[in-house]
Amino acid sequence: MKITMNTNPAFSTNFYQFTKYPKSDSGWGLSTGPEGRIYVSVCHECIPGGTVIVARYNETKDDIDYLFDVSEVTGDPVDSGRATQCKIHYSFVPSQDDGILYCATHLSGPPIDLKAYSPWLFWHDKTKCFRGSELIAYDTVKDKVLWHDIIIPKEGCRCLAFDSKHKQLYALSYPRDHFIIYSLETKTRRDLGRIGSINSQVIFLDKHNRAWMTDDYGHMIRYNPDTDILEQSTYVLPHEPYQTGWHSVLYDVVASPDGECVYITTWSPAPRLIRFWPTHGEFGTVEDLGCATQSKRNTAIPFSMFLDHSGGVVFGNDGNLYYGHSRWDDDNNQNSDTNRQFKNATGAVVQLNPQTLERKEVATLTRPDGAAQYISRGARDRNGDLFFMNVGRLPVGFFKMTMPGRKESSNSHLPLRIWG
Repeated sequence: MKITMNTNPAFSTNFYQFTKYPKSDSGWGLSTGPEGRIYVSVCHECIPGGTVIVARYNETKDDIDYLFDVSEVTGDPVDSGRATQCKIHYSFVPSQDDGILYCATHLSGPPIDLKAYSPWLFWHDKTKCFRGSELIAYDTVKDKVLWHDIIIPKEGCRCLAFDSKHKQLYALSYPRDHFIIYSLETKTRRDLGRIGSINSQVIFLDKHNRAWMTDDYGHMIRYNPDTDILEQSTYVLPHEPYQTGWHSVLYDVVASPDGECVYITTWSPAPRLIRFWPTHGEFGTVEDLGCATQSKRNTAIPFSMFLDHSGGVVFGNDGNLYYGHSRWDDDNNQNSDTNRQFKNATGAVVQLNPQTLERKEVATLTRPDGAAQYISRGARDRNGDLFFMNVGRLPVGFFKMTMPGRKESSNSHLPLRIWG
């Protein structure tokens, strides 16, 4: 269902809510498909016997098309007694050459007869244990699922990236946080071992097809497919002086239009905005662009990361970077009625000029039922419009921000982002 929320003529925003699935409790994955349309995951990760639906924004109807139920196409029914195929996390990746959109599932949804699921407790339980992350290949031209396969047995896929040169996918498993390589030619997997305990929320590739991620303490981890080894940086990503770098993992990353650098938000209290040059120096060059949310904060109290959050980094065709961030009334920041809805919180889209680094808010993200301070992912469609996935009250949904100078049905989505 479409709800008009911001009528600013320069950056008008509409909210599209998954009203067909009123119990949808999260929406993590949002991605541009190989043909330039926007795909989203409608997740049910907290309810017993939940499933995930793959949906797509229909620009002609200005509405949502629900494409398929993952539990049905993978043959892993919600009433099997196992933990369910309940969500697709940051695991949509498009293949431009053949029009395939790959996606992989994540775990957390309990079996139909339990209130909660623990992957550690049920690891050896043959009836309750999660079957494994399902990798699905969806043909966006013929609109059908081509095939599916278990990419990570017993575990979920936290994030996914596509190496088109070597025809392989990179994934991080949950809960063990192992780095997985899946060959699309042989449909086999290799496990290169444990990265840490806290998953990096994204794996990105540089122009040499090297894969980058982070460990628990904010060290950059690099995989080089030419040497087939994992390497660790000596430095730690930027953080506040009162922090150690623990939990400074990558949250969201987008490449600059020329592919020379990437822009990063971290997943930690007081998340940072970072510009990173992967090919400069022995292990890349880091530029700290400061706090991605508000710098004014009471450091004497803990902050929920559902309040203090930034994500949805995406470039517009005007050459500016856009991303979602939160701000709040610092005197009342913990006044929440649920763990995902905060009073006096505001979600906004920030525009950053890469040349001057000047920032300004261009749109406020508001739902009919409250704030939308948590943006998980952003993407640009073939018309040049920007989309932002929101996680908040049920049912969840996404925002569309109509951009100035948009071009109807063009190739404005290129170059594609090939990681989730």
